[in-house]
Amino acid sequence: AAYGRRISVRFCSSRMTLDNINRAAVDRIIRVDHAGEYGANRIYAGQMAVLGRTSVGPVIQKMWDQEKDHLKKFNELMVAFRVRPTILMPFWNVVGFALGAGTALLGREGAMACTVAVEESIAHHYNNQIRTLMEEDPEKYEELLQVIKKFRDEELEHHDIGLEHDAELAPAYAILKKVIQAGCSAAIYLSERF
Repeated sequence: AAYGRRISVRFCSSRMTLDNINRAAVDRIIRVDHAGEYGANRIYAGQMAVLGRTSVGPVIQKMWDQEKDHLKKFNELMVAFRVRPTILMPFWNVVGFALGAGTALLGREGAMACTVAVEESIAHHYNNQIRTLMEEDPEKYEELLQVIKKFRDEELEHHDIGLEHDAELAPAYAILKKVIQAGCSAAIYLSERF
């Protein structure tokens, strides 16, 4: 309540309002997804800095453009639901760019291995969120579920694009993938909480 009035923000046309949602769950979901999409943008920025003028540049740019749309949507949700961003944003800024540029320095295959590892982790994370919201109230969270499902599907497309562009030929692919995915798991854990 602000000055004795109740404030109610509606998420488009759904029944999801600030008054009737599980605030802790929604705050955690929006915060971590915002951080993840921000990190993905920084990864693609790093890849483009190294490989932007190569034959794979347009492929990376197309995926990056979709990630920019994802980030824009989560920026809107942060405002609509008054969710604070993670305090780790400056860290994800640097780490994301370094990861993108570092793997791109391994060549096209390294950049695509990074894409496969990150997007697989994010798709798994989105699936967990979908399950959580479905178990709580699929009708109440219908529009948020639609956003998450759409973005999950696009992340899986990026995963497949990475495989099509020889991700598995990257040096030490299996190890690289495991290390990146461990980093993604840590980033998710920290961004949900801080």
